[in-house]
Amino acid sequence: MLDQAPDASAVVPDSYDGPILEIENLSISFFTRLREIPAVMDFSCTVMPGEAMGLVGESGCGKSTVALGVMQDLGVNGRIVGGSIKFKGRDLNTMSPEELRAIRGKEIAMIYQEPMASLNPAMRIGQQLMEVPMIHEGISAEEARRRALEVVTDVRLPDPERMLRSYPHQLSGGQQQRIVIAMALMSKPSLLILDEPTTALDVTVEAAVVDLVKDLGRKYGTSMLFISHNLGLVLETCDRICVMYSGEAVETGSITDVFDKMRHPYTQALFRSIPLPGADKNDRPLVAIPGNFPLPHERPRGCNFGPRCSYFEAGRCDSGDIPMAELAEGDRHETRCLRHAEIDWRAPVAVSETTQKSEVGDVVLRVENLKKYYEVAASALFGGGETRVVKANETLSFEARESETLAIVGESGCGKSTLAKVLMGLETATEGSVFLDNRSIESIPIENRDTRTISSIQMVFQNPFDTLNPSMSVGRQIIRALEVFGVGDSDADRRARMLELLDLVKLPRAFAERMPRQLSGGQKQRVGIARAFAGGARIVVADEPVSALDVSVQAAVNDLLMEIQRREKTTLLFISHDLSIVRYLSDRVMVMYLGHVVEIGTTEQVFSPPYHPYTEALLSAVPIADTSVTKREIVLEGDIPSAMNPPSGCPFQTRCGWKAEVSGNRCETEVPVARTVADSHQIKCHLSDDILARMAPVISFDGVARDA
Repeated sequence: MLDQAPDASAVVPDSYDGPILEIENLSISFFTRLREIPAVMDFSCTVMPGEAMGLVGESGCGKSTVALGVMQDLGVNGRIVGGSIKFKGRDLNTMSPEELRAIRGKEIAMIYQEPMASLNPAMRIGQQLMEVPMIHEGISAEEARRRALEVVTDVRLPDPERMLRSYPHQLSGGQQQRIVIAMALMSKPSLLILDEPTTALDVTVEAAVVDLVKDLGRKYGTSMLFISHNLGLVLETCDRICVMYSGEAVETGSITDVFDKMRHPYTQALFRSIPLPGADKNDRPLVAIPGNFPLPHERPRGCNFGPRCSYFEAGRCDSGDIPMAELAEGDRHETRCLRHAEIDWRAPVAVSETTQKSEVGDVVLRVENLKKYYEVAASALFGGGETRVVKANETLSFEARESETLAIVGESGCGKSTLAKVLMGLETATEGSVFLDNRSIESIPIENRDTRTISSIQMVFQNPFDTLNPSMSVGRQIIRALEVFGVGDSDADRRARMLELLDLVKLPRAFAERMPRQLSGGQKQRVGIARAFAGGARIVVADEPVSALDVSVQAAVNDLLMEIQRREKTTLLFISHDLSIVRYLSDRVMVMYLGHVVEIGTTEQVFSPPYHPYTEALLSAVPIADTSVTKREIVLEGDIPSAMNPPSGCPFQTRCGWKAEVSGNRCETEVPVARTVADSHQIKCHLSDDILARMAPVISFDGVARDA
């Protein structure tokens, strides 16, 4: 028998006309043996009934700490040292543990970034969902199961009955996140806190989950606190936004006020560091935020953003605490900037140095009809059983030239990383050819490759934290790469080259003596880039190189890659799911789906109609932080099929919205042949030329100009 939680209606009223959540001058600190670390200071925000509030900012700004403060779950070291958090008029800080237990899960629910952290791997989904109303409302198991079936249907999962019988490991990541959302909604909470709920998901799944959250918010009338670093997601999901920096709210207001009439330098700097439509790596490069994020116990006097602000005024901005100021225009629009009335927010961006577009050279890499298959046992865990084949790469053909950036995009499981492994020699091809400078390398594993080949193809990995040896200094790790590549005749030569590489990635030479733990995420990624270029790489495979970094750091790392590419004439294979960055960086784009190249062309060709139906859906799924942009909404149904059991015919036909336009059953029976629709633009699709020609743009503009 499940223990029943106390009655929530005895703690807070079922209906309430005032603010659902009212945070006033909140301060939260964490206490260590050395010092008090102030994580959040003087933070205020209000969430009205049915309203969605977005909380944005860089890692370490205090977003998740605010959420944990609302849940009263700060751990043994965390403590609220000032201010109040009122939920439906009652101060959560003054509630007893029994009262908090009554409203957690029932009145306030939280969805975390990693869905498996919220699911019990040993319990069926149905049991986990039924527990929520049975504990909080005392309803019968039969009624709880009926409600679980209803909510699983609401979150658009196929075959709800099967879902309730499944264990978490039998579901995909997107399905797991939908179950967590269903669990949070089981007792129809008044406030739903979402902490980066889509970060680990593919962009198409992310679009479906965001669409789902918006619909469910309207259906249940739930207020939301949506925590994200993605400004485009917040635009699509929320009514209001609160921008945080170093533990403080620096600007808050409606989405349109903050996006179109921003009045804090940090908000402006965030927008200038993300690749909005119109940004160009040569003519209109991104503007990275200078300096580094301050540590909580090393904040400057006065404005926390002062040391990184281009509008900073000594003797004024650093003279004392700066309160939030209400602006005359807008809906509860406030800013924490003393100079907001003096700054010309309409002044054009001071463009950083423009560059000449690199001249693309000869073909460096040529891939012809590449196939990579894996044989796995039907029972991979225990071995034995019938052997099955995973078709990871299927007849891939493309070229990459000197000084060119070729972006490779697609969902998880499409074969991007398998292709990278074959190029690196970590895997060998099943069939087909890979030529590096007309030398065939597809059958040579990395242990049998000569030093020249290994140094010619290098990789920058997704997570900079896992690619460095924690017990070896930065300088030593770069020198080790130089030794492996046979660069330099002596230790002195290699040390001089190591210092030159630090200069190349714009790190101080003093960093040579530092250990990886002493570096930020962006600095670690710069070390990884320096190591990749240590042997004079001809080709660099960048596998999601900035996805683990804050947007302000992403801009600096991306522009660094471009600068090094121009200087070294490197061929860059840029693997990413973020089409905004792809549009900004790439010269050509290759779209992959279930092991196939379904579209390839220049960036302009791929981002303009005609599209492959999968490319069209990818473009629709990309959140864009611009109120002047409108998108056609195309939500893909279902999950990407297994490469162990791919569909017959066109690999995309099980999810394609255009299949009805093709006569007969060709989509189910025939694999399309790649055909040229324009100069160097190829699409692998059965749609006729006249249908492709009628495709409308996915992204359009309404002509509204932004102030900044």
